[in-house]
Amino acid sequence: MDEPVKKPSVDPLGKLRRLTRQGSVIRLKRLNDRQFTAVSAGLGLALAAGVVLAAGPWDSGQRKAERDWAAARSRTGGAHHDPGTPPGPEAAPSAPAVLAPLSSVVDNAAPGRRDAPDGAAAALRAALRPLLKAPALGTVRTAVVIDTATGERLYGQGADTPMTPASTVKIATAVAALSALGPDHRIATTVRASSDFRSVTLVGGGDPTLDKAALRALATDTARALKDRGVKTVRLSYDASRYSGPARHPIGPNENIAPVSALMTDEGRLDSSHSGPAPRSDDPAGDTARTFGGLLDDAGIAIRPRPAPGKPSATSRPVAEHLSAPLSALVERALTNSDNDIAEALARQTALAAGRPADFNGGRSAVTAQLKKLRLPLKGANFADGSGLNRKDKVTAGLLAGLLALAADADHPELRPVLTGLPVAGFSGTLSDRYTRKSAGTGLIRAKTGTLTGVNTLAGTVVDRQGRLLAFAFLASGTTSPSKAQSSLDALATSLAARTR
Repeated sequence: MDEPVKKPSVDPLGKLRRLTRQGSVIRLKRLNDRQFTAVSAGLGLALAAGVVLAAGPWDSGQRKAERDWAAARSRTGGAHHDPGTPPGPEAAPSAPAVLAPLSSVVDNAAPGRRDAPDGAAAALRAALRPLLKAPALGTVRTAVVIDTATGERLYGQGADTPMTPASTVKIATAVAALSALGPDHRIATTVRASSDFRSVTLVGGGDPTLDKAALRALATDTARALKDRGVKTVRLSYDASRYSGPARHPIGPNENIAPVSALMTDEGRLDSSHSGPAPRSDDPAGDTARTFGGLLDDAGIAIRPRPAPGKPSATSRPVAEHLSAPLSALVERALTNSDNDIAEALARQTALAAGRPADFNGGRSAVTAQLKKLRLPLKGANFADGSGLNRKDKVTAGLLAGLLALAADADHPELRPVLTGLPVAGFSGTLSDRYTRKSAGTGLIRAKTGTLTGVNTLAGTVVDRQGRLLAFAFLASGTTSPSKAQSSLDALATSLAARTR
């Protein structure tokens, strides 16, 4: 099963402060200029990670500002000033651009296809080869490392070998959804009333994060519209037809995912949890409609008879609407918490945008087509689902690292939530307890984890000692000890943070 997920740390900035105490700052005095710059860049990134986490991974306003900044950035780094901007304080000197655009001499459409100079490749081989031989990584292990600033593939082992990715496939799902719909897209849940206002229909748009507070707001607005026309009793129906095909994931009933429905509340969770495994509803749409009916009753509107499935009439009109958080925030939440329900919704929303059926097959074809438009290496790829719970999913290390490199490209600011949503080593999501304060990768590694029985994967970004942002993907199959395999993967990522050239 996919890995249980913890909620983000309560005090990430406090954790960072503890990391910098006990002589860390004093030791900077002993470093030469080049080392000081590198360490400063690393600590700066760790601080930035803490600030992002403190704000919450779903702060869509901050994310929009970051995207606007990325889109307006100078291609050579440094502050960007429009000609008409009023005079102000001079910009601070820029650190080396860790999200620098791919060079104009690089084929941006196929990141990772260029090979690194012999010296760089030799350095990576020396660092990674011994670690990739760890028995804990099972029978097959593949790896790719890309310098996002140049597009050069610094290292590759089995780069084009299709592997079961587990939850790292969510990176592909997220890129496809953001590319197809844009980071500002929101999913609507609506209430429509018949022409005589005697019947209302709750229509699901596919938002798995709809909660009781949103339902209460919908009920309040609906009751107001009905009372304005003197209506106090209505027939309530609910429509979840926006999604089609089997609702149950092929893995069957499972605490890691609810039946995939266009209408659900709190991902069909039956407890108060917000992430990780939980008891799930067998009928998310029906449960949501019954909750909505009770809230209408609280607002003074009686429901006769009980809610039943149905579609609004052609002459119906909208009386209430709730919009989800922006797609950028949904992507971040899906990646940080390895949220399977949101990931499946992202695949279906991509299918709807492409005019395909919103089911598992439609999601597979839509995600594949969208990534093909981005000219990514898709040989051997299969997106059987959006979450990675299906063992029929296949991707290569080259594709995963290429997706991350593309998300770092200044020409694709719409993909930036893929990077900002990655868990931060030692701080958030599925990496919150896999790195200690003594680890060289803490705060410097951001990565999506993947865990199925016999499969362990890790794909993300890391800042090396030169301040460069590296995209990496490590995939292992035939593993027998999840904890030992995870430790081996973490050691591989940490070696990139400590790498010099």
